[in-house]
Amino acid sequence: MTLQRPIGRAGSRAIQRALGVQAALEWAFRIEQAQLELPLPADITEEGFGFGLEYVLLQRAVLGCKIDGGQHKIGGYTHEDAEVIAATVAGIPDSLGGKRMAIRVAELARAGLTPDWMPGAVPRCVPSIVKQNQHGTHAGAIVVGTERIRVRGPGARATWKTIDILACPVTFSPHPQQIRAARRGYDDWWQALSWVRDGLIAGGMLREVEVTGAMPKPRPWEGSR
Repeated sequence: MTLQRPIGRAGSRAIQRALGVQAALEWAFRIEQAQLELPLPADITEEGFGFGLEYVLLQRAVLGCKIDGGQHKIGGYTHEDAEVIAATVAGIPDSLGGKRMAIRVAELARAGLTPDWMPGAVPRCVPSIVKQNQHGTHAGAIVVGTERIRVRGPGARATWKTIDILACPVTFSPHPQQIRAARRGYDDWWQALSWVRDGLIAGGMLREVEVTGAMPKPRPWEGSR
């Protein structure tokens, strides 16, 4: 989690502060409480169609290069740079997850969190059924079949007896697919942040925040082996 002190307000001396994209997102959504709005352009009706940074730039030009702050943050002004960052996040294209990813990026930033990629997770074979008694915890078993066996009875007499064949069902925990899904989710989030970073740097719309090239570590699980 990265918390930043408030950046100067309108009317004060503009001093640019350099922030990595994750820190800039946390400042915008967590500190400034910017809201994510996902409207579609007027000529677009197809559900789920993302719009790019060009649309954000156009909207700012229409507004006279000023984002209207204060309409979201209760009891205070939302910095216009935070509004620009939120608008850029809203423009994440469908190829990177579109609206769903925009919401995820904003929610994680607001909570000051990084996606859980399950560090140190190793699949282990464990029993699916666990039972407890006075002797402790032990694996449970299920009946998977029956078998007839011949046993000696009193006086060396042979008899037939039906017995249950028991087996202990097992699973892997955490499951390899669960680990892969978590790490795929982290990688998708990282790609979205890279797009937001590049858009904010190229767009040049921020006045008091300078977004640097710093990024969270890509595929951190590869370096943790």
